[in-house]
Amino acid sequence: MPLNIVLFGPPGAGKGTQSALLVSKFNLVHLSTGDIFRFNIKNETALGLLAKSYMDKGNLVPDEVTINMLEAEVEKNKEAHGFIFDGFPRTIPQAEALDAFLKSKKQEITLMLALIVPEEELVKRLLLRGAESSRADDKDEQIIKNRIKVYNEQTAVVAGYFEKQGKYAEIKGLGEIEEIFNNLSMAIDAFSSKQA
Repeated sequence: MPLNIVLFGPPGAGKGTQSALLVSKFNLVHLSTGDIFRFNIKNETALGLLAKSYMDKGNLVPDEVTINMLEAEVEKNKEAHGFIFDGFPRTIPQAEALDAFLKSKKQEITLMLALIVPEEELVKRLLLRGAESSRADDKDEQIIKNRIKVYNEQTAVVAGYFEKQGKYAEIKGLGEIEEIFNNLSMAIDAFSSKQA
């Protein structure tokens, strides 16, 4: 059975950094909705322009747009040993759609790993990232705080969906990158051995 991980947490929790390490260790395909959106925006696809109109305000892109895009990415990687879903699902309907889609492929989500980071640390990290990159959504503290508020109000509830299925673990997202990575890896190994 492929290893399918949902890496979860608010903007700035370190999902991108940790995904890269997990992809390498567990031989997974990293699917970041943010990266896929940015690619489409940069190339000015119809999807990209639509997504941009929502993202510029710090709002979530509608489920249907996100789901169709993600399914296309999974289809492109038929030989994958599994996936890390980074930034998805962000709503209960997205979680249900992902479950249904994976079930049609005779797969399922193995585990949701949630990175827990205090809000003041998230704001600090995102402003720093904004200063070092061209990401406009990381340069304005009000937009950052709105993104975190949207996450807390609309996205955090998805954790309960996977918790009910017994597929949820919280990992402290503060500390050295290597230490956080080791904690994530141990959670995956512990969960995988329980399932075996």
